Amino acid sequence: MRAAGLLLALALGACVPARSQPAPAVVSGPTIVSLNPCTDAILAEVADPDQILAISGWSHDPASSSMDMAIARRFASTNGSVEEVLALEPDIVIDGTFTPPASRAAYERLGLRLESVAIASTVEDSKAQVRHLAALAGHPERGDALVARIDAALAEAAPRAGHVPVPTVLWEPGGIVPGNDTLIAELMRRAGLANFTAARGMRQAEYLPLERLLADPPQLILTAGNPRAEENRQLSHPALASLKGVRRAAIEPKLLYCGGPTIIRAARRFAEVRGT
Repeated sequence: MRAAGLLLALALGACVPARSQPAPAVVSGPTIVSLNPCTDAILAEVADPDQILAISGWSHDPASSSMDMAIARRFASTNGSVEEVLALEPDIVIDGTFTPPASRAAYERLGLRLESVAIASTVEDSKAQVRHLAALAGHPERGDALVARIDAALAEAAPRAGHVPVPTVLWEPGGIVPGNDTLIAELMRRAGLANFTAARGMRQAEYLPLERLLADPPQLILTAGNPRAEENRQLSHPALASLKGVRRAAIEPKLLYCGGPTIIRAARRFAEVRGT
């Protein structure tokens, strides 16, 4: 009886049509690996999530990411080694302009398309990069939409007519200051803040000693970085409290180095600290 039951079950099973396998997901554009934290943030806005095979490991580190961690951790990350990138089999690899020559040669030899994206030094540079990356992802309209949001944020952050720019020191981690020909300096100007150190001849990434700041203070000091870190101790030195008529405020380091959607948050923060 057991054998007969087994034969009947097998016979009935043979009559049941096989379940069809689900069709593979259709990716809406080229697949991408991004090795640059600034392009990571732009791609998260202009590409579909399934197009982004991995973003840089920098974007998973709160100390170096320009992205919200909840967004960044939706994507896999990579340390950027050629072997790891090749294993992901992307259509496009996006990196900065400092890709090692050996990595460039390996990508070319294996037929991978490498797109190099430079550091944006102006708002217009950044908007061009947004449009370029959106076009690479196959969604140019999303690039236009992000550019429109950037323009709207800058217009909203602009000071009223007749505003006198506020002399401002932007003290970055390690006590360095921005030069005038940088994106962050342009955002300061657009929000009504004058780059105090650049007006005194200091260039990009020069070190500003505490003694020099105390001897020639601005109206506003913006400090970026963890004040408890050894390299940033002077940013919260008690002597700063003795400066009369000088305001101090903090700014997140993640707002300092990238363009794209970061411009929106940086412009809003500068408008906040500027006051009326």
